[in-house]
Amino acid sequence: MKIARGVKQAQKGNKEALLQLILAEKDAYYRLALSYMGDEHEAVDALEEMIVVLYEKIGQLKKADSFYSWSKTILANHCRAALRKRNKLVLVDEWDSDKAAKPVHSGTSDPYEQQEQRMDIRRSLERIHPDQKEAIELKYFHDMDYESIAKITNVSVGTAKSRVFNGLRKLREWHGGEKDGEN
Repeated sequence: MKIARGVKQAQKGNKEALLQLILAEKDAYYRLALSYMGDEHEAVDALEEMIVVLYEKIGQLKKADSFYSWSKTILANHCRAALRKRNKLVLVDEWDSDKAAKPVHSGTSDPYEQQEQRMDIRRSLERIHPDQKEAIELKYFHDMDYESIAKITNVSVGTAKSRVFNGLRKLREWHGGEKDGEN
C-alpha cells in the first residue's frame, strides 16, 4: 500500500488502512520503543499507546509522506514521558540481538565476541550525556537522518548534529582515539 493512499484512507476512518501502515514498520517501531524503555512489556505498552494516539490524531497529519517520522516522534515522546514518570532514563537496557536493534556490525561471526562488543558499547554509552546517547542511538542503531532525530527529540537539526558529534568525540577520547580540536 502506498503511504499517501493509506494515510488518506486512515484519515477517512479506515482502521484497516491505519493498521496496514503500522504493520509495515512494526519491527522498526518495536526496536525504537525497546531502545527507550529497555523492557519488552513496556515497549509493547508504548506501541499500544502510540496506536491509540495515531488513531485519534491521524486527521491532524498534514503531509501523508511524513507519516512514519510523525508516528515515530509520537512513539518517542510517549516513551520519554513514561520514563520521566518513573524518573529514570533507559535508552538501551537489553542488547539481546533477538530483541533489540543490533548496535554492532563487527565483521566477526563469533557470538561471544559480538556480545562482548555490544556490552562495551553499552557501557560506553552510559558514560555520556543522555541527550547525546539518544541522538547516537537514533542515528546509528535506528538509521535515522539528522532531520528525523531533530523532530523526534524536539531540537534543531544543528543541535541533533552537535549531540552526535560531541557524544562520539567523548567516546573516542575515552577509548584512546583522536581528540578532535584539542591541542
